[in-house]
Amino acid sequence: MSTPPQPPSQPEQPSEAPAQPSAYPYPHPQSPGPGGTAAFPPPAPASQPGQQAFYAQPTLAGQPGQPGQPGQPGPGQPANPYLQQSPYGPAALPPAGGSGGAGRAVLWAVVGAVVASAAWAAGVFLIGGRGADADLGGYSAPSNLCSSADYSSFKEEYPEDDSSPTHNELEHDALDESYCSLSLKKSGSTYSDAYLSIEVGLHKKTDPGPEFTARWKNYGQSRSGYDVDTVTGIGDEAYVVSEDTTTGSDSGSMDVTLAVRDGWVTYTMNYSVYLSSYDEDQDPPRLDEVTDWLKTDSRATLEELRN
Repeated sequence: MSTPPQPPSQPEQPSEAPAQPSAYPYPHPQSPGPGGTAAFPPPAPASQPGQQAFYAQPTLAGQPGQPGQPGQPGPGQPANPYLQQSPYGPAALPPAGGSGGAGRAVLWAVVGAVVASAAWAAGVFLIGGRGADADLGGYSAPSNLCSSADYSSFKEEYPEDDSSPTHNELEHDALDESYCSLSLKKSGSTYSDAYLSIEVGLHKKTDPGPEFTARWKNYGQSRSGYDVDTVTGIGDEAYVVSEDTTTGSDSGSMDVTLAVRDGWVTYTMNYSVYLSSYDEDQDPPRLDEVTDWLKTDSRATLEELRN
């Protein structure tokens, strides 16, 4: 019995549609495998020819890759969306061998930082991190300035000596200072007719120049009624500041100060007199006379303080 002819066999149809390209380098986590579970195929062994383990070698973030290198897609392979480049550009890392442009750039940056630090340190040392040395010009601040000061120009007008003048001193790393205050008396006077004060300061840490000029050259701005005159020939700079309200009356006052700066040394000599109708002396010295006495005695005193 013969077998009836069979119809020609049909080509086998694929059971599933061809896989669509995925943004992921492995099957979608939610895609079921042949057994109905999520497909997570293990990485291909590195020993298989033509295959490479997915996590075989680390990838430097921010480094542009070359096709065929670990972590980079080869021809016809989908890109890895998780391999994002840094928004700040490629990392500036020198080659492993220490040569090439990047290595030289890092080397020169380090050398430049060292040179800059050394230059800064040298500058602090040379130009005065501690400040300039004090210019004291050989002056001293004696413990008793009253015995060192010269006020002989006032002796003709006020011949009586003060039996108990006041003096004090300050000795410090930043400032040495001496002060003297004494009364001036005319012949036969029981009480003081005028007053004289002297002060010298040795500034050992800070240059007093700018503040000295601001205070004495502009004295009239802070004290109404005072006149300021520049004096030459005494120290680096000197000023006479004065106020006189004694002219033509039996009351009033006169206040005159000669202020001198010589280097980092400051010096003042001040004369003051106060009149009232009760005073026996109604004839004080004139302003120009007092000014001349202050200049003469200040020159002599400053010379004495340098010996």
